[in-house]
Amino acid sequence: MVECAGLENRSPFTRTAGSNPAPSAPMTGPFVHRFRVRYHECDAQGIVFNANWFTYFDVALTEWFRVLFGSYGSLAERGSDVVLAETSASFRGSGRFDDEIAIAVGVESIGRTSMVVSYTASRDGETLVEGRTVYVFVDPATMAKQAIPGWVREQLEVYAIG
Repeated sequence: MVECAGLENRSPFTRTAGSNPAPSAPMTGPFVHRFRVRYHECDAQGIVFNANWFTYFDVALTEWFRVLFGSYGSLAERGSDVVLAETSASFRGSGRFDDEIAIAVGVESIGRTSMVVSYTASRDGETLVEGRTVYVFVDPATMAKQAIPGWVREQLEVYAIG
């Protein structure tokens, strides 16, 4: 398991230098991004507002891509990008202000032009939210659908789950 730790008092949108291993490091299992829930992310009931989970998933994906490719931008610089085609979440529990949340990211399946990414958000081992996104690979210049490049597929397969 790869963890992005040391973010106890930081925004989930701020990168901590050295928190992720180099992209060439051998990895197995899911990538895990950790952060603390901030007060403004909670609703009137004092729990994480449901739409914020999709932001958390997106931040986890961006940090995962940083490990895989050096940065999200470097994927596009090499001629490939992803667009969201579908997303869903199942809510199993509630996150609250100042909870430390861990989001595990893994590849559920890889097709010719798309991948399905699974997310499991947990607090102290308790699953709070399970998410799923379908991304389609595109040429960043034309936004036309493209086959997943071999070098990208190799990196993604390391995080295959199930």
